[in-house]
Amino acid sequence: NALNAFAVPGGYVFVFTGMIMNLEREEELAGVLAHELAHVTQRHVAARLERAQYLTLGSLLVAVAGVALGGPAGGAAAVSAAGASQSAMLNYSRMDESEADNLGLQYLVAAGYPPSGMVGGFKVLRHKNWMSGINIPTYLSTHPAIGDRVNGLQARIETLPASVRNRTFDNRRYQRVKTLLWARYGDEQAALQRFSGRDGLSRMGRGIVLARQNRVNDAAAAFEEALAAAPADPLVLREAGAFHYRKGSMDRAEKLLSEAMRRDPRDFMASFFYARMLDETGRHAQAARHYADVLRHVPQDPEVHEAYARSLGTAGRTPEAYIHMTYSALYANNRKLTERYFNQAKALAAKMADQRAFRRLEAAYKERKEIWEKS
Repeated sequence: NALNAFAVPGGYVFVFTGMIMNLEREEELAGVLAHELAHVTQRHVAARLERAQYLTLGSLLVAVAGVALGGPAGGAAAVSAAGASQSAMLNYSRMDESEADNLGLQYLVAAGYPPSGMVGGFKVLRHKNWMSGINIPTYLSTHPAIGDRVNGLQARIETLPASVRNRTFDNRRYQRVKTLLWARYGDEQAALQRFSGRDGLSRMGRGIVLARQNRVNDAAAAFEEALAAAPADPLVLREAGAFHYRKGSMDRAEKLLSEAMRRDPRDFMASFFYARMLDETGRHAQAARHYADVLRHVPQDPEVHEAYARSLGTAGRTPEAYIHMTYSALYANNRKLTERYFNQAKALAAKMADQRAFRRLEAAYKERKEIWEKS
């Protein structure tokens, strides 16, 4: 839940869910991302590492882990990262920040977002800082002088054409993402207060939180209210269907999930829960088709591979089941389980009429094994 985002060598940008949950609009998140991408394109992280030759890869990784952990454990990890690094990869100079602001604003505008998003996100972070006393958001501790930079960015935005300054953006999709994050991972009491509205999304979010608290009857009532308020919303249909699947109400789950899939054919989570529902009701051949379709779109999801493997095992397709159990362990980065399942898949591969599935698994296994051995 930390308000944090940062760039690391190699061009990767990490964004904490807390950043998404606490920013108000999509262009504000885009502004933070544009700023971090500018740090990447200008090689700010790499340049600082080159100047800090004594910073080893080990201390770098521990420092990143320390920032990610937060709290006493994170502090201990960061200190153990040979404090001599002085957060070389995370703390930027004012010159770096100014350059990232200027380029980030260009990236944001070129991507079609309102330029106000560049300052809007920083204003939210600054407000959180004022409201939180000494526990400042992590992002502010590694990106100094937010106030001065907001003023500079606002002055630059005033020089842009009116057609750019006055852009608007549809934030409905972002609000749906925020709803799911708060419902699934936010503090339960804070989330329930947030979901006090009578619209479909608020009722849906409330239902998810109540289900987390194991208040099943209250959750069921909240989902019914959500469906009454938004009967055609595929997200509400999907989450209500998933809830009823977990509750064991398979007939209700089937109706809701099939309607969600009809309204949004690209909702692969709905398809995943629909496949699981088919499995639970003994329709393994139909379930297999849905699992295979989901994996075409999210091929590295360990949970989908595991569910598909169990379905195949129940249907007596043991060699294929072990192939997908191997994928599940591999994509979960569990080396011991991956090796065990791979050996079982290898022993059974000769029984398969088509060897291509095993050969694809073998190639993926060898590639991951090389990474494990090097690390």
